[in-house]
Amino acid sequence: MKISVQRVMTPDGVIDNATITVTNGQITAVEANCADNPLPGTLVPGYIDTQVNGGGGVLFNQNLNADSLNTLARAHLQFGTTSMLPTLITDGEAAMRQAADAISEVIASQHPTIVGVHFEGPFLNVSKKGVHDAGFIRHPKDTELAILTRKDLGKVLVTVAPDNVDPGFISELVAEGVIVALGHSNATSEQTRTALQAGATGFTHLFNAMSALQSRAPGMVGAALYDDAAYCGLIVDHHHVHPHSAALAIKVKSAQRIMLVTDAMAHVGSDLDRLAFFDTVIERHGSKLMTPEGTLAGSCLDMHQAVLNCHRDLGVSLQDTCTMASQTPAEFIGLSQTHGSIASGQSANMLLLDEQLNINTIWLHGKPVSLATGDA
Repeated sequence: MKISVQRVMTPDGVIDNATITVTNGQITAVEANCADNPLPGTLVPGYIDTQVNGGGGVLFNQNLNADSLNTLARAHLQFGTTSMLPTLITDGEAAMRQAADAISEVIASQHPTIVGVHFEGPFLNVSKKGVHDAGFIRHPKDTELAILTRKDLGKVLVTVAPDNVDPGFISELVAEGVIVALGHSNATSEQTRTALQAGATGFTHLFNAMSALQSRAPGMVGAALYDDAAYCGLIVDHHHVHPHSAALAIKVKSAQRIMLVTDAMAHVGSDLDRLAFFDTVIERHGSKLMTPEGTLAGSCLDMHQAVLNCHRDLGVSLQDTCTMASQTPAEFIGLSQTHGSIASGQSANMLLLDEQLNINTIWLHGKPVSLATGDA
C-alpha cells in the first residue's frame, strides 16, 4: 500500500509531497517529492500515551479485564493514541494481580494499541497522594515485586516515591527490565538524585504531586528539570500546570525529554460526568475533573487535545509537539525501534491532520481506523 501526502513529519523534519510505502503493517519506504495528487494535510506519527487510567466510560481499576481494556483503548484511538500503557492507580495487591492478568491476556493476543502497563503506585508518599486512596499506599512486599517483574506484561512502568522505597528496590526493578518513574513524592532533590542513580529514568506528571522547586530546596521538580537525561511526563490541559510553567519545562528539558501524557480517566470518549472512585466521587467540571473537595482527579484530556494545547497555546512547533506525543515516549519505554516516528522499519501508526489540525484519518499498523468507533 502507498499513501501520498502533501507533508510528512519525519524524525529529520517535514518532507513535502512524500509517498509512504506500507507492507504488512510496517513502513518500508518514505520517498520525497514523488507524490502525484497527494492527500492534503500533514502526516504525523500516532500518539503514544504512557498514563491512561480510563476511557470510554471505563476506569481500569474498576474493570480489571480484557474487555474493559479493549473499550478503553478504542476510546483513545479515536483521538490519535495508537499505543498506550493502561494505568492502574494505587490499589490492593489482589487488584494489582488482576490488572497484570488482564494486561497479560491482551499482550498475548497481540493487541494493536496496548503495549504494556503502568502501575502508578502503590509505593507513594501519602502527603502527595492526590486522589490516590491513602489506605492502599504502602511499602513494597516481595509478592508485589513478583507482580511488577512478570515477563508477560509487555513494557512495565512503575511510579514510586523515593521517600517511600529504598534505592535498592528501584535497582531491583530496573534489573528486571522495569521502567521506573518518580512521583507522588515529597522527596528532597538529594533523595531524588539518589533514585535516579539507582536506575529511575523518568518523572510522572511533572509539577503535580511532587515537592516543588524553591530557592534553597530544589525538591523533586528541581531535580527533574536539572537532570538532562531524565524524561518527564507533562499534562497540558491548563488545569494541572500553568501554561508558563509547562512552556518553561519544555524550554529547559527540550522536546526530547518532555512527553505529553493525558492521565485520562473514564470520562474521555464518553458522556460520563460523575464517577464513584474509592471513597470519593470524581465529577466533570467543563474540561477538568475534581473531587467535591476541589482536588484534581486525573483528567478528561485526550492526546490530540494535549497536542493542540501545546502547539497553539504554548507556541511549541508542531514538529516538537508531535515529538513529545510520539517519539519521546517511545524512547522512554524502549519502543523507539518500532514505534514513534514515520520512518522505514516503523509500525505504520500514522495520523493525517488537515489544515486546521483536525484528525482526518488514522492508520493503525497500516489499516484505516473508524473515527466514530475507534475500530480498525
